[in-house]
Amino acid sequence: MIHRYRGNTMKFLVILQGAALLLLCGWYMQLSPYDQPTSNDKVHVLLLSSWRSGSSLMGQVFNQHPSVFYLMEPGWHVWTQLRQNGARALRMAVRDLLRSLFHCDFSVMESYLTENQKEMFMWSHSRALCSAPACPLTPRDQLSNQAQCQKNCTPKNLQIVEEVCGFYSHVVYKEVRIFELESLYPLLQDPNLDLRIIHLVRDPRGVMRSKEESAGFFVRDNAIVLEQKHINKTEIQYQIIQEICRSHLRINERAVLNPPPFLKGRYKLVRYEDVTRNPLEEINALYQFVGLEMTTQLATWIYKVTHGKGKGSANEAFKVTSRSAIDVSQAWRTMLPHNKVKRVQEVCEEAMSYLGYRMVNSEIEQKSLDIDLLVPREQLNWSHDKTHHLDDSYNRNDKDFMTDGLHKTQD
Repeated sequence: MIHRYRGNTMKFLVILQGAALLLLCGWYMQLSPYDQPTSNDKVHVLLLSSWRSGSSLMGQVFNQHPSVFYLMEPGWHVWTQLRQNGARALRMAVRDLLRSLFHCDFSVMESYLTENQKEMFMWSHSRALCSAPACPLTPRDQLSNQAQCQKNCTPKNLQIVEEVCGFYSHVVYKEVRIFELESLYPLLQDPNLDLRIIHLVRDPRGVMRSKEESAGFFVRDNAIVLEQKHINKTEIQYQIIQEICRSHLRINERAVLNPPPFLKGRYKLVRYEDVTRNPLEEINALYQFVGLEMTTQLATWIYKVTHGKGKGSANEAFKVTSRSAIDVSQAWRTMLPHNKVKRVQEVCEEAMSYLGYRMVNSEIEQKSLDIDLLVPREQLNWSHDKTHHLDDSYNRNDKDFMTDGLHKTQD
C-alpha cells in the first residue's frame, strides 16, 4: 500500500512538473513572439555620435523596433564615476563596459552604480525595459512611452536586465563618448560579437547652437573632453566643437581609408541633415544595414515624429517629441549669431568640407534659407577622398516616401 501511494505521488509530481513546464513555455512565447536568439545569432549595433547631433532621435528609431534591446549612453556611468580623468584615459573603460553589455553581462554595472544611484542612466528610454518581464506596461508589439514608463515602472534589477537583453535579436547602444575607433578593435575582432557601427554626424554649426541652448547639461562632460585643462570660458565651446570635428574625421578616416579586414562592411556614416530630409528612406537604409525590417507601425511613427510642429527646447534635451526635423536642423541659421558661425567654420573647416557642409560668408547668406548648404551625398566620396593631415596625438596617447514606405512594409 505504501509503495502504491508513493508511486501515485511520483506520477502526480511528474504530471505537475510537466504542466508547469507547458505553462512556462506558453508564458515565454507570449512574452517573446520571436525566437530567442543564441549569442552567435545576435546583431550588435553601436550608434556613435556626439552631443546634440540628433542621436536621441536616432536611438529611438532603433529602440522602438520590436527586435531591439536598446540602452542610451551606458558610457555615462564611466564618465560620472571617473570624472577626474580625461577622455583618453577613460576610453578603454568605456570599451570594456560596452563589451560586457553587448554580451548581456550587466554585472559590470555594479562597479558604477553607487549606493544612492541604483538605476541605469535613462533606463526608461528603453522600450525593452518597459516591457515584460521587466515591466508589464508595454506589450512587445507596441511603441513605448518614456514618461509613462518612468511613472509606472520601477528601477531595474540587473539580473532581470540581463534576461531581457537575451530575448532580443539586436542589441543597440547609443554612445557619444568615443572619439576614435582603435579602442573598439577588440570588439570588432570578438568572434562572439557581430558588431556594426553607425556613425551619425551633424553640421557643427547646428551642434553649437543646440549645445549653447542646453549648456548646463554638459559642464562635466566638457571638462573630460578637454582633458581637465584650464581654458578660457569664452573658448570652451569652440574647443569642444573642434575636438568633435576632429573626432569625426579620425573615425571616418580609420573606417574608410585602408580599414583593417575586420572593419570592412561594418561601418556606415550618416548625416543628420540627410535623415531630416528623407527620414523614412534613410532610416530604412540603416535598418537594412543591421538586418532589421521596417514595419508599418514604425514607418508611421517615424513620419509623425519628424513632421511635427514642435521646435524643441532646452527642457527637451533628451526627449524625442514630434517636431519638424528640417526646421530643427536649420534653426542655427536664424538663431546663432554670425560671429559665432564664422568661428565654428574656422575650427571645423576641414571636417565641414569633407562631410559636405557649405560655408556661409555673410549674415545675409546665413539667413537666406533658400540657399542649400548641404552638398548632395552623391557628390561626396567618403571612401577614398583626400588623405587628412590630422593631429594624431589622441591615438598616440592611448511624404512620397511615406506612401511608398507604408506600401513596402505591408507587402
